[in-house]
Amino acid sequence: MSYQQYKKTSITTANRGQVLILLYEGAIQNIKKAVSFLEAKNIAKKGEHISKAHAIINELVNTLDHEVGGKIAGDLERLYNYMIEQLIKGNVGNDKAPLETVTKLLETLLEGWRAAVVEFNKNASKP
Repeated sequence: MSYQQYKKTSITTANRGQVLILLYEGAIQNIKKAVSFLEAKNIAKKGEHISKAHAIINELVNTLDHEVGGKIAGDLERLYNYMIEQLIKGNVGNDKAPLETVTKLLETLLEGWRAAVVEFNKNASKP
């Protein structure tokens, strides 16, 4: 099985928590690539990877469930919108500081979601 087939299979068989983690990892990976391309003065590739991260964060916004999530969903939406603003600021200004800020925020959230998914899966497997 090729890597692409494996990746597609792992995504299509993942539960919601695993998909969320994959989205965070993808956004982080794309921002880190954007910073590398910015440092290498490859502005086109920088923009391409910021665009991918922006699309992922938009997807995170679109999947928020405000009825279930309540205040937390609202807080996450504001945080995601801030991240999008920072991505735009970093892209337009060719400034890596806002991009690094978004990376740190996403890494912190990812750590929390990983712990939550592990806990959820533990509880779900109990009889």
